[in-house]
Amino acid sequence: MVEERSVISKLFNGFNVFLLILITLLCIYPVWYMLVVSFSDKSAVAAGQVFFWPKDFTIAAYRLILDDIQFFKSFGISVTRVILGAITTFVVVVLMAYPLSKTSREFKPRNIIMWILIFAMLFNGGIVPWYMTMKALGLTNNIWGLVLGGGLPVFNVILVMNFFRNLPKELEESAIMDGAGPWRILLNIYLPLSKPVLATILVFTIVYHWNEFFQAMVLMTKNDQYPLQTYIRSLTVITDLSSMDAESAKLLTSTSNQTLNAAKIFISMLPLLVIYPFFQKYFVKGITLGSVKG
Repeated sequence: MVEERSVISKLFNGFNVFLLILITLLCIYPVWYMLVVSFSDKSAVAAGQVFFWPKDFTIAAYRLILDDIQFFKSFGISVTRVILGAITTFVVVVLMAYPLSKTSREFKPRNIIMWILIFAMLFNGGIVPWYMTMKALGLTNNIWGLVLGGGLPVFNVILVMNFFRNLPKELEESAIMDGAGPWRILLNIYLPLSKPVLATILVFTIVYHWNEFFQAMVLMTKNDQYPLQTYIRSLTVITDLSSMDAESAKLLTSTSNQTLNAAKIFISMLPLLVIYPFFQKYFVKGITLGSVKG
């Protein structure tokens, strides 16, 4: 009987390992395919001959990107947006989550504010009122329109608030007895103990600002103000060769739009692929501990 259970357990574990490997490969393949296409000749890509390895290896797409001034300008706009968005979101979320982590007896407006936040998270006024508001505030054709356009990330507030509520109450009580005020308690006790959830919301914020493309399509009237994802989204099939020098035009004729776009998409993914491993150890813990209380 014990041997039968051992065999069944090994088969079950083997199946789980196989399934997880399969899921991992399915997740990795789209990224790998973009890389393979970017290094393949345009004729092989057009003929559908590219699957797992580059066909007729070439770096023409990457050489052409080096001459694309708008690509690097959009890349810089995206980096600026991520930095400003991360700082703004971090400050606003922490300052809102801290008082909301208190009970309604300690912070009387707590329940009212929470209902407002939940309502705002579930419902919105739509694109037209949003655009009219952004225009009235002077946030069109402005980097701050991209930074503030998403509004307050209520989900992040809830994560941080619940994480704060899980911290031992005795720490705050002892700090108060030693004469510490709310700011000292927040900066010296809560924030150092909240690295997992703070790293989690930082990842959420970076991914959101880096990947978001629609807001710039609405708020920006000039293509040279587009962030990277909006620029990639705006790529067209037909490219004007008259505006290029002879060498760039020659390179473009040796690549296809699919090859060139694959190279740009792969480069746009690199920052997130590099950043994520550094925050992975905090990710699960931050979400779990930040969601166990309501």
